[in-house]
Amino acid sequence: MSSTSTQKEFLPTLGLITTISIVVGGVIGSGIFKKPAIMALQLGSPELLLGVWVLAGVLTLFGALTNAEVAGMISETGGQYVFFQKMYGDFIAYLYGWSMFSVVQTASIASITYIFSDSVNALFPLPHLSSQTEAFSIFIPLIGAIHPLQDFGVKILTAIIILLLTAINYRGVALGGKVQLVFTTLKVAALGFIVLCAFAIGNGSFANFSTDSINTNGSSAIPQGWDLLSAIVMALSGAFWAYDGWNNITYIAGEVKNPSKNIPKALFTGMMIIITVYVLINVAYLYIMPVQSMASSQLVAVDITKLIITSLNPSLAYLATGFVAIAIMISTFGTSNGTILVSSRVYYAMSKQGLFFPSLGKIHPTFKTPANALIVQGIWSSILVFSGTFDTLTDMLIFVSWIFYALGAFGIFILRKKMPDAPRPYKVWGYPFIPAIFTLFAFVFVVYTVYNDIDMYNKGINPVINSVFGLFLVALGIPFYMYFQRNKTVN
Repeated sequence: MSSTSTQKEFLPTLGLITTISIVVGGVIGSGIFKKPAIMALQLGSPELLLGVWVLAGVLTLFGALTNAEVAGMISETGGQYVFFQKMYGDFIAYLYGWSMFSVVQTASIASITYIFSDSVNALFPLPHLSSQTEAFSIFIPLIGAIHPLQDFGVKILTAIIILLLTAINYRGVALGGKVQLVFTTLKVAALGFIVLCAFAIGNGSFANFSTDSINTNGSSAIPQGWDLLSAIVMALSGAFWAYDGWNNITYIAGEVKNPSKNIPKALFTGMMIIITVYVLINVAYLYIMPVQSMASSQLVAVDITKLIITSLNPSLAYLATGFVAIAIMISTFGTSNGTILVSSRVYYAMSKQGLFFPSLGKIHPTFKTPANALIVQGIWSSILVFSGTFDTLTDMLIFVSWIFYALGAFGIFILRKKMPDAPRPYKVWGYPFIPAIFTLFAFVFVVYTVYNDIDMYNKGINPVINSVFGLFLVALGIPFYMYFQRNKTVN
């Protein structure tokens, strides 16, 4: 599939501002509301907590800058899938696309949208089935018992929202882009409001930035030696989850105006906005609440907001839960929309290359969207919602994403050799060091994840080695690859 044919099929309607909003909106979801508490527990130090958020942001920025060179050079719909095809050939590209379809993106859509519905449930309790009906379970080997009818009202609303957003994006990328711009603006505004209120009216203390957690025996709660390294890696994993989704914008290159320039600009600008927002909100959290209190919080954003509100009027503390629930709803609605919008283009690109079901490569004649890919994605994501396994599956495959991040960054060296004369509107700053640092870190992160998973399995903490099972899920796509490749050869 050439970029020329892609341009004919898709309408390049997305400008730079909307493209930036897709980057920002596709990353900022529920993680920034929930992850700081567990990270504070793991690290026990405000300096380390802020340092991990900055380090994760800088490393993600390195990945984005590296990806931006390739995105500017190969501005085709399908993004990372097309990049891998140019770098490594059909097989690696297919495994990437299969992983995105079978679990990574579809389970992310299910998980993110479920958090939206759960937040609605916190404000307006959703209906349940009888306890006996909701207790119905199905056993899946290596995953365990699933309860498809549990929290039935939340799951029904989740499926409805997924299908609603699918319908919005079915009717055109411009409409989906407008929805994304609105909700990205609202979510950044909500987080900015928390930061502003924390320092303007919150009864905080700058001493919190240098006060570590203390154990019950009076000793420092900061891990020591190898335990500290392990804690930093685990905290980084949480931060990376909050930063994940930064490369999704490459999937819709064929629908971006002047993609060779606007996508690199959007990646850099979007990542700088995200890093700034994440660091500022964590600074606000720490100003209001010591790291030890953060570590024991169920939902740190709610507790912080309560403290801010009660500093004005204690009787209004109940408003905190409502405000944060609405903020999470806005944030996750926008993130889910952005993920639905961009991810379907990967399956479209696979189909156009003959490596996926042919019907997914069709463009709607009126709306100029990959209509069938959107529908199938919406249906599969909804099935994952009722399976209740989406969080389990994303935990198992989060490290698989980092394998592909490492391959994507290393691929820049391959393309510089394979396509030395190809126009590069943007060349990654700091080459070869920036791509090399990101590639090396991604490799170490993957290896450590496998080591940690095996250690947790041996200690009986996890019933299955998540990373190994994640590779097994990826390998399930190989028979399909052989089938599509054989059909491709015959045709």
